[in-house]
Amino acid sequence: MAEDTARRLQARPIAVTKAAPPVSTQTILLIITLIVVTLYLAADILMPIALAVLLGFVLTPIVSRLERWRLGRVPSVLAVVVLLLLAIIGFGAVVGSQLGDLADNLPTYQRNIHTRIESLRSATTSTGDRGVIKQATEAFRDLKQELENATGSATPEQQGTTAAPSPQGGPATPPRREPVPVRIDQSDTGVFDLVRRFLGPAMTPIATAGMVLVFTIFMLLKREDLRDRLIRLVGSGDLSRTTEAMNDAGERVSRYLLMQVVVNVTYGIPIGVGLWLLGVPNPLLWGLMATVLRFIPFLGPVIASAFPILLSFAVDTGWTLPLLCIALFVAVELFSNNVVEPWLYGTATGLSSLAIIVAAVVWTTLWGPVGLLLATPLTVCLVVLGRHVPQLHFLEVMLGDRPVLPDEAKVYQRLLARDPTEATELAEERLAACSPVELADGLLLSVLSLAEQDRQRGTLNPEGRQAVAEGMASLLDELSDTVAPAGDAPHVLCVGVRNNLDEAAAGLLAYLLTGRGIQTDVVPCEKVSSRTIASLGTAGVDAVVLSSLNPSALGHSRRLVRRLRLHFGPRVPILLCLWSAHPEAEVPERASAETDASLVATGMAGALAQLEELNFGMVAAPAAEPTSPQL
Repeated sequence: MAEDTARRLQARPIAVTKAAPPVSTQTILLIITLIVVTLYLAADILMPIALAVLLGFVLTPIVSRLERWRLGRVPSVLAVVVLLLLAIIGFGAVVGSQLGDLADNLPTYQRNIHTRIESLRSATTSTGDRGVIKQATEAFRDLKQELENATGSATPEQQGTTAAPSPQGGPATPPRREPVPVRIDQSDTGVFDLVRRFLGPAMTPIATAGMVLVFTIFMLLKREDLRDRLIRLVGSGDLSRTTEAMNDAGERVSRYLLMQVVVNVTYGIPIGVGLWLLGVPNPLLWGLMATVLRFIPFLGPVIASAFPILLSFAVDTGWTLPLLCIALFVAVELFSNNVVEPWLYGTATGLSSLAIIVAAVVWTTLWGPVGLLLATPLTVCLVVLGRHVPQLHFLEVMLGDRPVLPDEAKVYQRLLARDPTEATELAEERLAACSPVELADGLLLSVLSLAEQDRQRGTLNPEGRQAVAEGMASLLDELSDTVAPAGDAPHVLCVGVRNNLDEAAAGLLAYLLTGRGIQTDVVPCEKVSSRTIASLGTAGVDAVVLSSLNPSALGHSRRLVRRLRLHFGPRVPILLCLWSAHPEAEVPERASAETDASLVATGMAGALAQLEELNFGMVAAPAAEPTSPQL
């Protein structure tokens, strides 16, 4: 039976899936344009759906918990929706009662405002003179009148009351008055017209809220079916990636909303308590409004603080209470933005600060205030799409908070731009968390490898190579804080094999050797040519290290090793360092077999270990490098 099964499996044709052709940039831009236009034109339909999805993220964990308690799908959804409605009604009742109390005290506040205006008027009025504000108003009115007279642009009323002179020089004839048109308004003022005029604007948000409620109920009831349909629509061919993207989006949005609730509550409670201690009326109302309005990015805190601050001007006839209210809002806002939000949010959204601002502007332009409320969750979904869909990777680059360039690329770019100062700052930040050997192997050597790769591709010109080499030398000079070794210290020649990039790598090794008490000289490739090698001399040299960033150029390295061997003799060991070669590749073994080098290394730590094995007096790493490996 097993043989029959194997035979059937072998006979079954295997479907070969052809790779989808890459999508062009023009197609992507066209798709984005169509999506933006659709979002703008279909806002009345898409906004309730987006709000329902947002509520679904918030309510799904509660519904799932009730279902695990064996309450059932429909009763769980209805119970959660009823609790939500009761919470909204309770919030509205509290706000309504607070507004009623505020309305009862408005006459008192009106008198205080009138008193404050009178005090301002008396403060700007000197004895025996008119008020400054009144003088400024009259001056502007006189200036406007003079400009109208100079340009002849008198108003129709002025033109109608001016008498026209008589042609014979006699008395002026009275002006001719234009007839005033009279229009009889026969518009319908019945009940239906009143309902349409006053209740019409209120029906739109009520209808939107009803649509959101209906969509939310059906999404909670059919969430598995909607999930399966979405997977079938966008990613049935790659279930793993689609599932990961959906889980990532759901987790990020849910965590963001939960953290937003916590942040808003920790913002509204101090505001309410602080206003109660200061004596501002209705502190419960303003605390609730601060909690709710802070869901709206940027504008919410401003609106929430405007009302109680204006009320403080009406309550107190002096300036102490308004200034204390302003200080309260500023202090709580700074504490929330700089302490609470970074502590709770962390990487909850995965958005950069600039992306949050841009998203708020774009979604507000498309959908108005609702778009401002939904800006962050919707942009989080876009970043997740860019993270998991290769064609949309630019969304993560533009909006995400992940570093778009590794540190070695940043340093390389700064050296190309002839800005070694910023490159040194990046290296110092890395050096604060690692040893100099780890810095050299993990960052600086990678920078030189990137430059060598560009040189081999022909994209790095000689001026660029010179900028990188000189910038690396300046960077190492800034990082070096050791004194020159003693005269009796071992002496090592660090030689660049082919170009100034190899020379920069030799200087990097010399930087590490100097920190270990080794006397070093960096020798460019021009000084070891067949014509100039005699000028090096042979006395006092304990070892020679060749640095090459191109491991494939073994022929040139072999000739250079032979030349140095003839010059220094067999007593001086020669270490060949192939910096860009992998330690497990065949290149190091080939280099050992094809060249006359004494030793071969592929990294800075390995080169230091090889030199230590030569046992010619290398000292141990200084105590200032506790994290460096023991060599």
